[in-house]
Amino acid sequence: MESQAFLLRDIPHEERPRERMMSYGASALSHAELLAILLRTGTRQESAIHVAQRILKQVGSIRQLVDLSIEELTQIKGIGPAKAVQLKAGIELGRRLVSSRHMEPVIIRSPHDAAELLSEQLRYLQKEHFVCLFLNTKNHVIAQETLSMGSLNASIVHPREVFRAAIKCSSASLVCAHNHPSGDPTPSPEDISLTSRLVEAGNIIGIEVLDHLIIGDGAFVSLKERGQM
Repeated sequence: MESQAFLLRDIPHEERPRERMMSYGASALSHAELLAILLRTGTRQESAIHVAQRILKQVGSIRQLVDLSIEELTQIKGIGPAKAVQLKAGIELGRRLVSSRHMEPVIIRSPHDAAELLSEQLRYLQKEHFVCLFLNTKNHVIAQETLSMGSLNASIVHPREVFRAAIKCSSASLVCAHNHPSGDPTPSPEDISLTSRLVEAGNIIGIEVLDHLIIGDGAFVSLKERGQM
């Protein structure tokens, strides 16, 4: 006998995600329930909560959603362009909330300061993102820019792109960082080679490269502290 689809209307009113959030607050909801609220509606066969549960099972975990493009999201059954845009908007708001925690000017005094600013933004990404923090003469962060996404190598991250961005914002110095999707922040030979090229270019131009951080899952490595730059 074929089982009948379990739709949102079959769920008791007080157990529906939106009603639970209103009664108990967002922190009481599961990942699937929060995702269901962003989706708003399900399909003819599934409720929004069931679509959300299936999405999380399919992608592996909530963190795997972060780096999916709109095109990749629409390949998942139950997500059309409108739902994909809603999800990406929710994810982007979360990212911006993390980056806006610091109301006062951010000062980089140590590798830990830079890692604290960037780790939550980078640690869950499934592709390598190369980011630069641009600093003024007082080591205040005046700009942040993502200069590449994908596999980190010399053809993707070129010194001219880094220093073009630095000159554009009148930066006195900069800190580079990128994530290792594996979660292991151990520098690769390519990481060290790229850092050397950036330091050399910075010396010529007169914009100091203060550090290059490798961000892993809950850990980071400073090439400056390691004496590898």
